[in-house]
Amino acid sequence: MLHTIPERDDIIEVHKRISRYIHHTPILTSKAIDQIAGCEIKFKCENFQKIGAFKARGAVNATLSLTHKQRRNGIATHSSGNHAQAIAYAASICNINAYIVMPENAPQIKINAVRGYGARIFFCEPTLKARESTIEKVIEETSAYFVHPYNDYNVIAGQATASLEIYNQFPDLDYVITPVGGGGLLSGTVLSTQYFSPDTEVLAGEPTGADDAFQTLKKGVIVPSVNPDTIADGLLTSLGDKTYDIIKKKVTHIILVSDNEIIEAMRLIWERMKIIVEPSGAVPFAAILKEREMYSGKKIGIILSGGNIDLTKIYFK
Repeated sequence: MLHTIPERDDIIEVHKRISRYIHHTPILTSKAIDQIAGCEIKFKCENFQKIGAFKARGAVNATLSLTHKQRRNGIATHSSGNHAQAIAYAASICNINAYIVMPENAPQIKINAVRGYGARIFFCEPTLKARESTIEKVIEETSAYFVHPYNDYNVIAGQATASLEIYNQFPDLDYVITPVGGGGLLSGTVLSTQYFSPDTEVLAGEPTGADDAFQTLKKGVIVPSVNPDTIADGLLTSLGDKTYDIIKKKVTHIILVSDNEIIEAMRLIWERMKIIVEPSGAVPFAAILKEREMYSGKKIGIILSGGNIDLTKIYFK
């Protein structure tokens, strides 16, 4: 179990540990999209990952890293959806119980998936305070081991394996960009970039309606996410101290995008690549489209973080 920032060899070892339980997701390209964006894009399709999102990597690693004693009473977490599914999936692998706190407004598709893996759900009001107070009660009742959605070095190391796979195929990218919510994927990407492709610059995309990471980098202190308002439901949480400590050393630019820009990016991916990506996953592509002049002619890796979308919602008109 990792108690400090993961090193190069840690990430390699984590990748070996989780490989049998995750998909080595494809990296897709589209000439049509390259022409529209004015750059060469490699899409890392974590929307094809187990449970439909990159979160499987971190949750599986964190769970497998626990001792038998630590996980004998099950594992618990709070999440609006993808990490919830990932923890439920990880628990099923280890044949242990999973207890998940979810906000009342979580997407139904993600609630159904969590239940499908056999986890027990506890609903709460859609605020971070409610999540944290509810998970405290759940842990007190169950003695389950808490696996944080992002502010955990074992989770971060698992998320870092997505960009490790990118660099194994494309070591000469000018930029790599991820969405940012709590910062697990972004901080993991920072570490893999530092170790395996140090000349690549790391960027992040964030919704304007949930711009706490942007404000955090600007002010130099963690700004909490208060009443976020965006269709990107996977990006509603604040950075943690562990993720922020890693991100601030490498990430200098977070690109803010509106919900309309996110929808347009989703539309292009759906129409031109014939694959499904959720709003949060489309944020990095929306960011590149917004600042296409800045990245003209560059080689860019984009992590499509997930594809768990509620098809009863109509985003396109």
